[in-house]
Amino acid sequence: MTSMPDELPDPRSAPDPADVPAWAAEVHALAIAGLDATGRAADALDEVLSRRLCRMLDDQDGEAVDALVRLAPSVAVARHVSRALAGLALHPRSDDDALALTLFALPIVVVAATTAREHAPTRLPGVVHDVDEVRALLIEHRALGGNETFVIGSALASADAIDLRRLPSLLAKRALRGERTPLDVAPANIEVVADERAHLRFLVGSAIAAADAKLLSPAPGQAWAMPLARVLIAQLARPAVSVVALPRAPADLVTAHSQGLAAQRDVSAQLFASNALRSLRAQAGEPSAVISAHRAADTRGGGELRLSLSSPLAPRAAQGFRCTLLPTERVVDVATMLTDLMRDCRVADVRIAPGVHPDRDAITGGPLLFKPETMPLRAVH
Repeated sequence: MTSMPDELPDPRSAPDPADVPAWAAEVHALAIAGLDATGRAADALDEVLSRRLCRMLDDQDGEAVDALVRLAPSVAVARHVSRALAGLALHPRSDDDALALTLFALPIVVVAATTAREHAPTRLPGVVHDVDEVRALLIEHRALGGNETFVIGSALASADAIDLRRLPSLLAKRALRGERTPLDVAPANIEVVADERAHLRFLVGSAIAAADAKLLSPAPGQAWAMPLARVLIAQLARPAVSVVALPRAPADLVTAHSQGLAAQRDVSAQLFASNALRSLRAQAGEPSAVISAHRAADTRGGGELRLSLSSPLAPRAAQGFRCTLLPTERVVDVATMLTDLMRDCRVADVRIAPGVHPDRDAITGGPLLFKPETMPLRAVH
């Protein structure tokens, strides 16, 4: 039995208009008008929106840039504003009409666990010790559209280092003055424990090319991905630590940040499902899955999806996964990721709980998770 992911409502709450500053509301109104318009009118409105955003970036107001997406009245508006910011990050202004400096980042999900008997936590340094090897591999496989005039920093940066709050200061450092040094971002060590966990890091670089050159391709499955994964695994390897590196294609800073967060979440869901299903099948045979939408005050946006795995033959072995919803993500896309994951794991009984549900179980006080026999029959809002 499989339910359709488009049956899930959005559990997130739109911000109270009273909490949205007037300047942000004006930008949102521009975005809404641009979404509603077509043809030249849409292009003209998008140009006005880009100019407004460009002024905010020039003013170095990262908190305001972040608030535009965080306080957006809908996912559609958040996506539209994010696309405009990505365009500004991808096509920098330059004093040279022929050349431009484009910043990019490679999201890398690192799955690591310690294999030491005492399971003592260990730490992987947040740097790539031979970044020239990484650069040579990307050049060999034409990873940046064949461009070879680029540099990459050795730091494995956290998501916070390139988020929207940091975007204005990062873009301000890209002025062409003849440097060939990498962008200065702080490295973030990787804390490894006994259980496999997905850690998100970014390699940040900059490329000099013609202003209209297409350096960054969104196409998945690039030829360099597997060789780069092997290089990163070899460089990160430590005694008594298992490491897997999953790199994604280089992208502008805005796109790389959101794609990296989604990739980390998706890999975390895969790790959860693999471990939970192995345990449940060993104890009780084939489990059932329930996907549900919940209010959650401790999340950005106030809501999330949850995946519950259980079997009536092992009621105490039920397990759940809290699935983050990014501001620019549609619920149906994340729910589809979860249902596809269950199909790939050969779970035949996948159900969608109707409605939006509370965060906590009224009886246990723990996160509310559903089993097929406790799933509500009607929508709850």
